[in-house]
Amino acid sequence: MCTIPRNTGAHILVYPFPAPGHIIPLLDLTHLLLTRGLTITVLVSPSHLPLLQPILSSHLSSSIQPLVLPLPHSFTSSQSGLLGKIRATGELYDPILRWFRSHPSPPVAIVSDFFLGWTHRLATHLGVPRLAFWPSGAFTASILDSLWRNLPKNNDLGNENFLISFSEIPNSPIYPWWQITPYYCDFKEGDPEHEFFRNGMLANKESWGVVFNSFTELERVYIEHIKKEMGHDRVWAVGPLLPPEDNDLVGLTNRGGSSAVAAHEVMTWLDGKADDSVVYVCFGSRVALTSKQREALAAALECSRVHFIWCVKASDQGHAAGNDGAIPNGFDDRVGDRSFIIKGWAPQVEILRHRAVGVFVTHCGWNSVLEGISAGVLMLTWPMNADQFTDAKLLVDQLGVAIRACEGGSQNVPDVDELTRVLGESVIGSRTERARVMQLRNMARNAPVKGGSSTRDLEKFVKHLGELNKRYVV
Repeated sequence: MCTIPRNTGAHILVYPFPAPGHIIPLLDLTHLLLTRGLTITVLVSPSHLPLLQPILSSHLSSSIQPLVLPLPHSFTSSQSGLLGKIRATGELYDPILRWFRSHPSPPVAIVSDFFLGWTHRLATHLGVPRLAFWPSGAFTASILDSLWRNLPKNNDLGNENFLISFSEIPNSPIYPWWQITPYYCDFKEGDPEHEFFRNGMLANKESWGVVFNSFTELERVYIEHIKKEMGHDRVWAVGPLLPPEDNDLVGLTNRGGSSAVAAHEVMTWLDGKADDSVVYVCFGSRVALTSKQREALAAALECSRVHFIWCVKASDQGHAAGNDGAIPNGFDDRVGDRSFIIKGWAPQVEILRHRAVGVFVTHCGWNSVLEGISAGVLMLTWPMNADQFTDAKLLVDQLGVAIRACEGGSQNVPDVDELTRVLGESVIGSRTERARVMQLRNMARNAPVKGGSSTRDLEKFVKHLGELNKRYVV
């Protein structure tokens, strides 16, 4: 039975792509919209419903309701890659359509993840606007839109270093072929999954509006580029979407899932370390290093003599799931109290905000980038795939707030001596990159407060939604 929203604000359907890295920032945005009087329905699968619990328990049920729809079997099948999963979400078209038409007070707009571009067609069918939400930044959006719209080719087949240039994008970025997202490099014209994905990416630009988990001071030139490409100013940067430092409403320690260790244990260990002396190493929830990459990283951490926290995926951790070489034998004993190993999900936001953490070895996923910037830590970049090469280029080459730890990719193994040097030097002395990231940290912290650029964009966004409410609700 449908609950009739009682708020006076617009009723919005929020639809995150069913993966934690996409759900978390969109839920942070949902919280901000709720505090401004909107009514939200969040479409979620049963398996991801627990991620909604903090926000559901913090707001009236008349303000937020989950729409729980099971994922299609083709999504959950072990045979489905990312493109197959994205196409599978399209099977929810008719269930959502029926829900809309049966609801006594249906949403006046759909805010959906950029992987769900097919919802633009659904929204058009329903006669409501669709807004694309990007948990990544405007630079990445510019690159992806150019790729799928212009379809550049590798004219030297077999040459992974063939250069692809984006002259129409500010700063004219150039990438070797191997750093272009594999979902594009492997594109097969006429293949149903690939065509579905491309059409969805193209639909993002055709949508009524765009919302970025970014802030103006970080990506001003690319935000303006997106506005120019779309031909209007319904482009809002409302980030960084993170829990406020003085408020645990959304939850720091269990952000995105239950931590593999008690947060107080990590904090107690960090409390005993000097300011900016600890290196935090984490490659996100999806990236798994090869055995050679892990061995090189372990050797560099050992030889550099730095204090560090290393977050290792539980499935790759030899101590937890058989001796697969994830952590070399005897490593724990040799590094002693210099190390804190986390096998699984880590309370990353809280760790990065601790005064003792000064360096972040990161795969450059956008959530991690924003968390690192907001904490003011020096980042050592090790991109692996997807948008991470774009994010690394932004951090190192354009903003000057990070240092390359490894060129990245699934096969490149860092030189142990060079990585040892980079790690050791990262925690000593003053560096221009550290000074710049502190300046950017202040901008990141000011953006979402009253009068800040992201708050201004958020208020404009909410105002537009309110105007939609007047238009579609009689």
